[in-house]
Amino acid sequence: MRQNRDGECFLIFALDIGTRSVVGLLLEKERDKFRIIDMVVKEHDERAMLDGQIHDILAVSRVITFVKEQLEEKHGPLTKVCVAAAGRALKTKTAFASQDIKGKALFNAEDIFLLELAAVQEAQCNLLQENEIDHANQYFCVGYSVLRYYLDEEEIGSLLDQRGEKASVEIISTFLPKIVVESLISALQRSDLQLEALTLEPIAAINVLIPPSMRRLNIALVDIGAGTSDVAISMDGTVTAYGMVPVAGDEITEGLSDAFLLDFPQAEQAKRELLTQEEVTFTDVLGFQQTLTKLEMIEQIFPSIEKLATSITNEIKRQNNQKAPKAVMLVGGGSLTPSLPSLIAKKLELPENRVAIRGVDAIQQLQPTDVPVKGPEFITPIGIAIAAKEKPIEYVSVTVNKLPVRLFDVKKLTIGDSILASGISINKLVGKPGLALIVEVNGKNITIPGSFGEAPKIYKNGEAAQSFDPIESGDVIMVEKGLDGETAKATAGQVIGKEKELLTLQVNGTDINLPPTLLVNGEPSNLDKYLSDRDKITFHYPKTIKEVLGSTIGLSEEMLEPFSIYINDEKNILPSFSIQIKKNGIKVSATDTFSNHDQIVWEKAASPTVKMLSILQHYETKQEISVTYKGNKVVLSKTLLEFYRNGILLEEEDRLNRGDHLQLMVRRKEPFIFQDMFRFVDIERPQGAGSFILKKNGMKASFYDLIEHGDELDIQWENRIVHS
Repeated sequence: MRQNRDGECFLIFALDIGTRSVVGLLLEKERDKFRIIDMVVKEHDERAMLDGQIHDILAVSRVITFVKEQLEEKHGPLTKVCVAAAGRALKTKTAFASQDIKGKALFNAEDIFLLELAAVQEAQCNLLQENEIDHANQYFCVGYSVLRYYLDEEEIGSLLDQRGEKASVEIISTFLPKIVVESLISALQRSDLQLEALTLEPIAAINVLIPPSMRRLNIALVDIGAGTSDVAISMDGTVTAYGMVPVAGDEITEGLSDAFLLDFPQAEQAKRELLTQEEVTFTDVLGFQQTLTKLEMIEQIFPSIEKLATSITNEIKRQNNQKAPKAVMLVGGGSLTPSLPSLIAKKLELPENRVAIRGVDAIQQLQPTDVPVKGPEFITPIGIAIAAKEKPIEYVSVTVNKLPVRLFDVKKLTIGDSILASGISINKLVGKPGLALIVEVNGKNITIPGSFGEAPKIYKNGEAAQSFDPIESGDVIMVEKGLDGETAKATAGQVIGKEKELLTLQVNGTDINLPPTLLVNGEPSNLDKYLSDRDKITFHYPKTIKEVLGSTIGLSEEMLEPFSIYINDEKNILPSFSIQIKKNGIKVSATDTFSNHDQIVWEKAASPTVKMLSILQHYETKQEISVTYKGNKVVLSKTLLEFYRNGILLEEEDRLNRGDHLQLMVRRKEPFIFQDMFRFVDIERPQGAGSFILKKNGMKASFYDLIEHGDELDIQWENRIVHS
């Protein structure tokens, strides 16, 4: 190879090994610019390629050798070559992964990344099952995009710092079959060529069309070939997703063939003339010659063009989270299909100037050349030459748990990528949650979750690391499974505490905690008892003040009942002699309910006497009048009521007890007579006195005369007559 003045090699040999043909390019690098020196195109003699994968290595090798020898005749020996893996060889899968996060602390970035990797691994497993392949390292993950996050089955923008019961993610990931690379290398070796650099076709095209300053934009690149249309999505400076639809330029050729009765070669020729001429002349299979305008022919094949546009836009949206990108770049020979850019713009709801066909003139690094390469069909071959040399995909070799792992460096590789490539199950790295404890509390099931399993411990070169940390060739990765969570355990008190807050009251100024009446599986228990799975707990707290004073203060049931006695077998409740209770300063009965933190004040009532009972019941127990006898006031009384208990007459000061059965004797009320006074005064007969005279208010009276309140009564004695 030629060298510049500094002795550096600057001639680049690149091959674009496509489904229909092989394109060989020689580029010369001058500082930061490239010039095409020569180009050779050779179609396959037989169908040796299918969807970007070599199916007949010998046949492909013969075409590569032909292209190589044609260039060597003019430019000397070629020993190293830059190539690309076709975008259509990539496999894209959508997958879903979930994780139980009930009781877990905030969901962090490491948790989210591990969940995403689990979804990628699920996609990889699905891909292996479809193709009946056993080993995960048969595919390299070259990129993935998150379609949606879910929290408790509801879509959410981000899982970061979220809490819930279940976190889920849906991703779309892209894989490169290892056999594609291996068959490519084998074909090159048979042509005496050494692989100098490898890239992916979408990366090659984007690299030469989109300068670094634009790579943060969300752009779709569509390479429309003959049999397939390859889609690549760029964002944040890298290719994030790839796709392929089996609809491309041949769809238009077949449309022309059907519309105008042309065989495939004639239809292909007519399609090419549509790109450069306003009128096209052709002869159909019946021998009739026709000349039609470009517009007339496009109108006839419009359904085929629309089908191609619909297929491409649907795939763009599928790879771009069901939304339109900021712009679309079309390359490849099929991109020249009439009306295709405007149809794609319309279906993506983009302005027409956001969908553009990009030709060789759009490559800023390319200098003018005499070699006839101008159209969009040469973007990928030139991109391979430049990108494979400047930014080749290299193998990164690392060790994961003492096993060597090789990865394609097609993106920013992380420890997570190396774990995926090693075949270690992501789900098995995260510690399992501890078993839950299920108990029944007052007829309702309660689940106490076990502690959460821990995230895996990851070390890079002996130092603690995280799954999204970057890796370099030679790194040593060690991954230890996270510790499993512990089985749930709880006491009866903790479970009841979850069910209801423990109650506290202030009784006569003292704070009192109210323990529940507790049964575990029907047996009395205490709050400190550790529960077993499926235990049945029943408990209840006091509901009335009466229950509180009985259980905490020790007041008897009888004392808390209202004070009552029976009078002549009729029950009489006497609230004035019952226990006195106030709740938060308001008088209440013992049967009233209470709330947490209420203040209860109570005091015991004194036992009543017969006199107190009579006053309370407004009984008239006596009949009294006041009279004057010899100038002194005398109170005369008669008992109207008599209380008997067990046949014994009670005095006024006798105490009554709860539940006493009293017999009440009621005397008829009668007026006082003069002789009643003699029960209350002492009558002294004077010495020598004879008969007497009763006087009432100065008037002579008899023993049976009625007397009233205020009367003046007297007894006058007459001297006794002594006879000689």
